[in-house]
Amino acid sequence: MAHHVQIVLFDGVQSLDVTGPLEVFANAGGYQVTTAGAGGAPIRTSSGLVLTPDGALGAATSGTLVVPGGDGTRRPQPEVVAWLRAQGHRPARVMSVCTGAFLLAEAGLLDGRRATTHWQYCDSLAERHPRVEVDPSPIFVRDGRIATSAGVTTGIDLALALVEEDLGRDVALAIARGLVMFLRRPGGQSQFSAQMSGQVAQREPLREVQRLIADHPSADLSVPALAARANLSPRQFSRAFTAEIGMSPGRYVDRVRLETARRLLEDTALGVAEIARQVGYGPPETMRRAFLQAVGVNPAEYRRRF
Repeated sequence: MAHHVQIVLFDGVQSLDVTGPLEVFANAGGYQVTTAGAGGAPIRTSSGLVLTPDGALGAATSGTLVVPGGDGTRRPQPEVVAWLRAQGHRPARVMSVCTGAFLLAEAGLLDGRRATTHWQYCDSLAERHPRVEVDPSPIFVRDGRIATSAGVTTGIDLALALVEEDLGRDVALAIARGLVMFLRRPGGQSQFSAQMSGQVAQREPLREVQRLIADHPSADLSVPALAARANLSPRQFSRAFTAEIGMSPGRYVDRVRLETARRLLEDTALGVAEIARQVGYGPPETMRRAFLQAVGVNPAEYRRRF
């Protein structure tokens, strides 16, 4: 008998949170995939796409329940949260995608469990639901029968992992190849860019420093040099930069250099030593250590994979 996968739909859902896992399970064979929403009425995704559920939110599946995220999780439909609270014990597995973790947390399904969500909302999840142990680093987290994934496309990673568990590595690998995905992508979501995770400074001198770092990563980017560009003392600069950007100058520089090196490895044929020089790492060994720490593989292996 086919394993039943039930995907919850609601207004404001992120369409890729729905279709990503759906494509994985649908292409695997051995799964019956259905969708359900409050009252069975059509819903509009955050991008404006209209989806019609297969049915209403009745009895939850005994198989795998998929709870996607999206803007609709900010003010969730009470019917959806109440249904998850009442029915969440039934499925053998429950997986959330992106901010779908907030719905699971609202329903009490993450209490006492380790979980993750989109990197941008991990702090919010931890603050709103202190009984949840939030881990901002992994692509996905499995704690017993509950699995939570990070931002958007990581729902595909988690779905592939479940297919591998159910049907074997060969099936999961074939699906990953068809979707032009890694079966297991390197690193966690902590690898993503400083420009993404850092804020844009409010004051123009600090914004100018950010532009300098991005445009000239091989320059002297020490705190004294950057402070001079901003016409501040090193101490004043460090405090102001950290307050406005959300991380120290040194950490921000490290992340920009790593991101620049990643792009050059992906998009050019430059040697590792030349890239290390261009982005300000100096000796290639310094860049190798940075890659191993941040993404879990050395620069040569990163290039091979990407």
